[in-house]
Amino acid sequence: MAIDQKYVDEAVKVRRTLHRRPEEGWTEFETTYLIVETLKSYGFEDIKFGKCLFDPAHSLGRDEALIAKAKERAIEHGVPAEFIKACEHFTGAMLTFDTGRPGKTVAFRVDIDCVKVEETTDPEHEANKDGYASEIPGNMHACGHDSHTACGLALAHWIADHKDELCGVIKIIFQPAEEGTRGASGMAASGIVDHVDYLFGLHVGGACPLGQVSVIRDGFLATTKMDVHFTGAPSHAGSDPEKGRSALMAAADAALLFQGISRHSQGASRISVGTMHAGEGRNVTPVHAVMQIETRGATHEINQYMTERVKHIVKGVEEAYEVKGEVIKVGEGTTICVDEEACRIAEEAAADIVGKDNVVRSQPGASEDFTMMLRRAAEHGAKGAYFMFGCNHHGHHRANFEIQDTQSLPIGIGILVGILRKISG
Repeated sequence: MAIDQKYVDEAVKVRRTLHRRPEEGWTEFETTYLIVETLKSYGFEDIKFGKCLFDPAHSLGRDEALIAKAKERAIEHGVPAEFIKACEHFTGAMLTFDTGRPGKTVAFRVDIDCVKVEETTDPEHEANKDGYASEIPGNMHACGHDSHTACGLALAHWIADHKDELCGVIKIIFQPAEEGTRGASGMAASGIVDHVDYLFGLHVGGACPLGQVSVIRDGFLATTKMDVHFTGAPSHAGSDPEKGRSALMAAADAALLFQGISRHSQGASRISVGTMHAGEGRNVTPVHAVMQIETRGATHEINQYMTERVKHIVKGVEEAYEVKGEVIKVGEGTTICVDEEACRIAEEAAADIVGKDNVVRSQPGASEDFTMMLRRAAEHGAKGAYFMFGCNHHGHHRANFEIQDTQSLPIGIGILVGILRKISG
């Protein structure tokens, strides 16, 4: 069943507005304000946003200096200072709508943050052709989270228009900081999905071309994102080098040793050293070094094996170089924990939109922190599923990522509406 065109047109407009103002994880104040104001315009009242949705102790990878700058930028761009204050330094929002009629509690989660990518200036790139390219240097919605947010808001609008046809309680969760798998843990730990009966997530793209949909049953890797810090001792590189303790050399050695971790026999295991920054000057023994690294594993246990080996290596390097090492967890995701009934509901809803032959099976091979939220919900008895709706893209997290929004968004919105109709209609 095709979705009414008015929801599609509005979603395309919202998505392109968000695409112009991409905000990285934990800084999505403009995005959160747009979400809240849009939900209010539909007549909803139970809208929570900011810190009340999180357990701060489990909210990972936050850069308070970056967040402070983002708040200033949001105010400069028209977000009221009172709203920023009410967020209490956190972003994200949640709509709860109680129909007043008995039924299931159904929750949908969409993510709202961008990627640290500079958008291409190629005039043939769809955002450049249609005039909605990123206005924030170094930030781009290169993973489609702008489209996820637009789908979530379109679903909310549909609910507002069809509220008398529905039963039970409906939640739409707009989660910040998915990139780096940082945001879901804090939301899950706050308990916001502890009392839902169903929980669904979605993503545009993946292995699906435009017109195809995949309901994911496995393939997400458990992951831990870590910052590894080394602190040494300074000295003059020429007059007294023996007094120094080089954090740079310690980090360089650790980076090589990480690559030597034996891969696990029971499934896929990964380690990546993404960045390393060290040193103060050419004639000073480097005092500080920091690496951004990640591990992944086909199971929680395999990923845990990789992270423990990382910690063991850091301890060894500490002793060898007489430096101080510290490993800080800044993000996490686990394997996906889906329910077959929920998957079947999602597949049936997808088949109603794209046809049964275009509902396929695929394995992402990446990581997704929705898994943390889904596992928490499942531990409290919920049934969950996650689907990907296709687009013809050039690769996620790339400067020329595209989604053909006028064609892909109707599919994503239609599936969300279809799922809700099947459970709460």
